[in-house]
Amino acid sequence: MLHLITGGSASGKSEYAESRVVESGQRERYYIACMRPYGEEGRERVRKHRAMREGKGFITIECYDHLSSLRFAGERTGRAILLECMSNLTANEQFGAGGTDEEIINRIVKGAASLCSQAENVWIVTNEVFSDGVQYDAETMRYLRLLGMVNQKLAEIADHITEVVYGIAVTIR
Repeated sequence: MLHLITGGSASGKSEYAESRVVESGQRERYYIACMRPYGEEGRERVRKHRAMREGKGFITIECYDHLSSLRFAGERTGRAILLECMSNLTANEQFGAGGTDEEIINRIVKGAASLCSQAENVWIVTNEVFSDGVQYDAETMRYLRLLGMVNQKLAEIADHITEVVYGIAVTIR
């Protein structure tokens, strides 16, 4: 089952996702960290997220791109995967792995489908970054379009979609 969780920056979506994984009762919990910790601000953000999930039974896997390369042994029953977060993965795929828009989107969606085939439940956290109305440079606009298209593709296949607004979970589907 795929759970897509979206929200603005610092909306509480990560805490919400982690609590859903823990409440699911699944004992095999994987946390796929997609953020490359650039600079002190990035390292601080990683420390914050590690502290948030401390003691919750997560096994952390750092995977910055090519999700399809991840393989989990054994049955998918009882396994939960939390991917944090799609906006970082999309940036890594665009600026690191590269390719056409179609190649990047297909690689990401294929990776998400691969995770779903290997776990009973998958939670994917993404960002709503489209409401500021600012016109950015061409590469940033491309990134925003890519993330928007990825979010749409994931929403098409998600069983549940939740937006977290000011720490309040709003069920979309």
